[in-house]
Amino acid sequence: MPTREVHCTDGVAWLAAQRFAPEVAIVTSMPDSSEVPGLGFEGWRRWFIDTAALICRQLDDEGVAIFYQTDVKLDGRWVDKGFLVGTGAEAAGSSCLWHKVVCRAPAGIITFGRPAYAHLQCFSRHKRLEKGQAFADVLPRLGEMTWARAMGVEACEAIATFLVKHTATRTVVDPFCGLGTMLAVANQHGLDAVGVELSAKRAEKARTLSLRQR
Repeated sequence: MPTREVHCTDGVAWLAAQRFAPEVAIVTSMPDSSEVPGLGFEGWRRWFIDTAALICRQLDDEGVAIFYQTDVKLDGRWVDKGFLVGTGAEAAGSSCLWHKVVCRAPAGIITFGRPAYAHLQCFSRHKRLEKGQAFADVLPRLGEMTWARAMGVEACEAIATFLVKHTATRTVVDPFCGLGTMLAVANQHGLDAVGVELSAKRAEKARTLSLRQR
């Protein structure tokens, strides 16, 4: 049976102490500036880029890092988190293997504050994909969310399917796991899962989160 463990601690400090084996992939959604207000926007921006770089650096050369991020509007400015993730990954010497769009609302719907889509990006230093390993660039549904800031279940399932079919991944690590949606989906696909969550309440729920089988 696949295993799951969740550490209740700071995700960045925990990451900095790790060096992952080739069969480990990191899949995560990093906190928005509203979740770390003490940094201020510019401080958060630097932290976000540096953390994306750290995630990519801690992986094996053949390992993959996958980021799910939703842009925001702030004081009339568009904050492009896909660009910020790419900036951090490039600083770590990683290349983008794919960049998907996940629909958060049907096409044609006007949204406020956050766009109707999210970025889903995959990076690696050395791994490359063949043409036959491609899959859809637009995911039509986010899927069920276990809490307001969760990755959607269908997006997580697409990630897990890719990892099982096209990588050597045996363990999924999410250093900002929230309630553990990605961990639960990884387990459903036969992968071990390791999560890190600063909130003790969310970490406890992440240890036992169970999703409906599809």
